[in-house]
Amino acid sequence: MTQSQPAKEATWQKIIRLLRWDKPAGRLILMIPALWAIVLAAKGIPPLPLVGVIILGTLATSAAGCVVNDLWDKDIDPQVARTKTRPLASRALSVKVGIVIFLISLACAAILAFYLNPLSFVFCIAAVPLIIFYPLAKRIFPIPQLVLSLAWGFAVLISWTAVTAEVEPATWLLWGATVAWTLGFDTGYALSDREDDLKVGINSSAIFFGKYTPEAIGIFYGITVLLLAMLGRQLALGSAYWFSLVLATAGWTWQYLTLRKPYIPRSVYGKVLGQNVWLGFILLAGMILGYIA
Repeated sequence: MTQSQPAKEATWQKIIRLLRWDKPAGRLILMIPALWAIVLAAKGIPPLPLVGVIILGTLATSAAGCVVNDLWDKDIDPQVARTKTRPLASRALSVKVGIVIFLISLACAAILAFYLNPLSFVFCIAAVPLIIFYPLAKRIFPIPQLVLSLAWGFAVLISWTAVTAEVEPATWLLWGATVAWTLGFDTGYALSDREDDLKVGINSSAIFFGKYTPEAIGIFYGITVLLLAMLGRQLALGSAYWFSLVLATAGWTWQYLTLRKPYIPRSVYGKVLGQNVWLGFILLAGMILGYIA
């Protein structure tokens, strides 16, 4: 909530902000690798009920992740410019309300998980510790974005096996691409908080890589492109996929060059996240057309 917003805010509006539903980019960017996986595993035409379950599941999981993150960080977020107005940080909502919303979100995700096959369900269970304890990684692990990236990777494992009931070599290529991609865009996003994180004393990949952060992001994006190219070749995807990969590569190259500039407004880091949503959907379209066109 900015200073221009009214001081009085309804409880439901505070809950919407707690779940980050007022910022769809962060919800969509988790949904994208899940949709990549279900489309590729189903060879371009996944069953619509399963698509609905995966979409709702990513929304519920993302909501749970956001709330548990804010519960862990309720005393840290007030010290960071980007997060100080979050409902738990600003005490607009109580910790008790936060815990209830977290449990409801997790319960919704669990109910949806029962629709899946046993292997997918096992991956759902395995993802929970990473979701719950990711915020602690900022305090003890030098590259907490890697933990987040591994959590993101479960979106691929869950969705792919929901179609095939098995893990294939192509599954791991997409998993690796997703982990590398997430490391890239989330390290870029972490740059916006680097000064505050240093003051507070928490870790981030943007701090770990220091002045070489743009180069690290470039390497992560390069690994993403390489793995996606290997994936396209293994699955014999058509020209539409390769065209989408060229467009995504151009977008990531532009981001790398932008982040190398010496003076960057903080707003640019948020735009990088939004651009990755668009690039993810471009790749999704290429995957669909790469099979059916």
